[in-house]
Amino acid sequence: MTYNLILAGVGGQGILSIAFVIDQAALAEGLYFLQSEVHGMSQRGGAVQAHLRLSETEIHSPLIPQGEADLILSVEPLEALRYFSYLKPDGVVISSRSPYINIPDYPPVEDIYREIKRAPVSLLVEADKLAKEAGSLRAENMVVLGAASVYLPLREENFKNFISVLFQTKGDKVVNTNLKAFDLGRQAAKGEF
Repeated sequence: MTYNLILAGVGGQGILSIAFVIDQAALAEGLYFLQSEVHGMSQRGGAVQAHLRLSETEIHSPLIPQGEADLILSVEPLEALRYFSYLKPDGVVISSRSPYINIPDYPPVEDIYREIKRAPVSLLVEADKLAKEAGSLRAENMVVLGAASVYLPLREENFKNFISVLFQTKGDKVVNTNLKAFDLGRQAAKGEF
């Protein structure tokens, strides 16, 4: 089993936090992983992306070839489209519906949603609303991770364990908010809303 995943978003959306949780969950399950990340102008709202490759056997390159991504997980819908050429013919796209409009010629969001829905399997998550319900808009990334976790070859308890590890220094309230955001994302992906 090899599973290729592209994480996408803009600076400040917690893309590398998502990568940490997935990487650690994979290690806990005895899998190999390689990660490559690009930060760009991330501190100014620029593009951030990471390639994650999970496998039962050793991996020799962190980069995912075009047409080989099993899943694109994006916290920003326009950023999801940037990586469509990497998606497998039966690939999955999970994205927040919440745009981060940081350029003057940002396309109409309905056009972006329509393009995302052209993927073989796609889910646009109301990540901002669910994160707010969980207790913090900053938890949008964990909502999207929760939705994507339904498709990832990792156990739910490992995601939750490493969300707790990631946020433990910020206190129980932050940990619980992020765990709730993850759960709400999973429920959204399963159609429980």
